[in-house]
Amino acid sequence: MSEGFAPETDAEAGTGAGSGPAEVIFHGGEIETVAGGPGPREIVGEVGARPEAVAVKDGRIAFVGDLDEALAQWRGPTTRLYDLAGRALLPGFVDPHGHVVGTGLQETIADLLPEPDGDVGDIDTIVRKLRRFADGEVGRRSEWIVGFGYDDALLDGESHPTREDLDRVSMERPVLAIHQSFHLGAVNSKGLEVLEYSAATKDPKGGRIRRGDESVLPFGEPDGVLEETAFFPASGRAIMGIAEQDRARFLDKGLKAAASYGFTTVQEGAAELAVLGDLRALAAAKALPLDVVVYVKAADAIKAPHLVEASAEYLNGLRAAGIKLHLDGSPQGRTAWLRKPYKTPPGDLGDDYCGYPTLEEEVALDQVRAGFAHGWQVIAHVNGDEAIAQLIRCVQTATKEARPADRRTVGIHCQTAGEDQIEEFRRLGIIPSFFSMHTFYWGDWYYETVLGEERAVDISPAGWALARGMVYTSHHDAPVARPSSLAILSSQVTRKTRRGMTLGKHQCVSGADAVRSITINAAYQYGEEGDKGSIEVGKLADLVVLSANPVTVPGEAIAEITVEETIKAGRTVFPPVEETPVPVPPGVGAKLFTHHC
Repeated sequence: MSEGFAPETDAEAGTGAGSGPAEVIFHGGEIETVAGGPGPREIVGEVGARPEAVAVKDGRIAFVGDLDEALAQWRGPTTRLYDLAGRALLPGFVDPHGHVVGTGLQETIADLLPEPDGDVGDIDTIVRKLRRFADGEVGRRSEWIVGFGYDDALLDGESHPTREDLDRVSMERPVLAIHQSFHLGAVNSKGLEVLEYSAATKDPKGGRIRRGDESVLPFGEPDGVLEETAFFPASGRAIMGIAEQDRARFLDKGLKAAASYGFTTVQEGAAELAVLGDLRALAAAKALPLDVVVYVKAADAIKAPHLVEASAEYLNGLRAAGIKLHLDGSPQGRTAWLRKPYKTPPGDLGDDYCGYPTLEEEVALDQVRAGFAHGWQVIAHVNGDEAIAQLIRCVQTATKEARPADRRTVGIHCQTAGEDQIEEFRRLGIIPSFFSMHTFYWGDWYYETVLGEERAVDISPAGWALARGMVYTSHHDAPVARPSSLAILSSQVTRKTRRGMTLGKHQCVSGADAVRSITINAAYQYGEEGDKGSIEVGKLADLVVLSANPVTVPGEAIAEITVEETIKAGRTVFPPVEETPVPVPPGVGAKLFTHHC
């Protein structure tokens, strides 16, 4: 990439496979093509108006249309007739933002998630699960005892575990419990010692060491809870303390999890250059079963730009696309950077507390400038509306300097984006990728504690984007949540919270628009709409078979849909046909770790 994206046109993508019979003809169900290009469009609602058959040959879509015509033109003696038996066939889902390596981490360490994904509702359960991990095979090999996924909003007392709580797990080994946002965490006394955090340690820029006894000079005794840049060294050390043989399997586990939810293209959304190198070594050893798009941490990329090698082409299922900026924190953890104060500030912070930035303005601007100069796609973590304002300012300045181009810059999460900011995104060509699942996971918490009624109803404001004819996407951000495609769809259509409240009915979208957000719109976000995102002749046969069609069932029923089969370029990747993990070359796994969700 140099001046922006140059995606294939439909003509350039080809007119289908060569002559000869198809390998498979799908029929007998609802075939949702999502054809017509990215952006808000109505998908035809009548089952009879949908095509009857899809033929696949050589990993691509060879035919879409009437069943009789498909059989006459494409059936041969070896052609498999795939009867959907009333189920739905859709384009394979494209992950607009997630951390596939982090998903593998989630599958490896102690599971501290609350309901419905887990069962943690109190600190005693956190302690018990961390002890169990410590006694297990992976835990015994690990330097740290580590778990992921607790949510203080759902713990008894709505408080984080402290150093004293985690000292119950171990006094001899460092312990880390990672918050579900992956922006905060708690360590035990040994963990604080290893990190060299004490009452004499100042808070780092862009982070905070929470204090217990404030009377201990000069800054107060750490209570074990760490935010943002104070937390990241803990997560880095803890996960690098997992044995190399276990870290080396993160990618394989993450890919299997993603495929089980219907994804055929996934993202590693904040990789160090060393991680990118490990991923390339894994892909060189064996072609990956799914396409993996990698974004390198901006600060890392700028130090050694020649190692990024961003490309629109995949090599054995892997490509680097650009860089990831990290401009603020987590709304649910109350570290996101807001224009107006939090309804209820954490701890003893004052009523004017608005969170805080991660990067100074000039640093953020330099990172955007570098992305534009090198032809890297820029994606930016922006949860709070003040962080979104910072991104807008940086893109405005960098665009004037570098001249406008089709760069497809992405605002990741955009939880509290104002309607004025969505309009600025439209004007600047920034694609909002919403973390719409927040409506379920933290909607009640936002409504009652974090933002209040007026602001909470407009989190993940997809309705404002649709009203402007914009392309938007929606993501899962695993490991922050399970990489569930159906949860992404359901949360957009119903916006139901855990307690059953509809959080901002005016921001609800149709099932058709929700499906577009993880198919053709997500493919457009990557500059791959000529090859993916819809069932059209010439495109890759990236497909998913669902128990029902999320476009036509009632919104409340979407969450009950199951993924029956995931097909990548004509090959079934879920359910797994064979258990052949990606081989691990020597040395890979030394750095295979990511954070910053």
